[in-house]
Amino acid sequence: MVPGDSAILSHLRRGALEYCVLAMLQDGRLYGLDIARRLTRDGVLMSSEGTLYPLLARLRKAGLVETTWQESSSGPPRRYYDLTDQGAAALAAFERTWIPFRTAVDAALSEGGRP
Repeated sequence: MVPGDSAILSHLRRGALEYCVLAMLQDGRLYGLDIARRLTRDGVLMSSEGTLYPLLARLRKAGLVETTWQESSSGPPRRYYDLTDQGAAALAAFERTWIPFRTAVDAALSEGGRP
């Protein structure tokens, strides 16, 4: 990465990461570690698990996700996260906004300042 890339990536993550988490929960509940593994897979969406759990707590407080505990055969009980109706509505609103925003950014980058 070029100096400054990490700052740009940090800003982009801050705006989109919570919606990525909500999108992952569309198909059903997930264990926090499963979410972390998916988000850190390529190092772009999230670089470490340390930022995930505060984010999940904020989403829970905002009513966008709900949690349940489930016994685990391989250790302590696990906390699972589910998308709420309010979370699904927030994700739908983000998608309606994201697609034209992404298209406009892509167009601006491809035009490169040409009038």
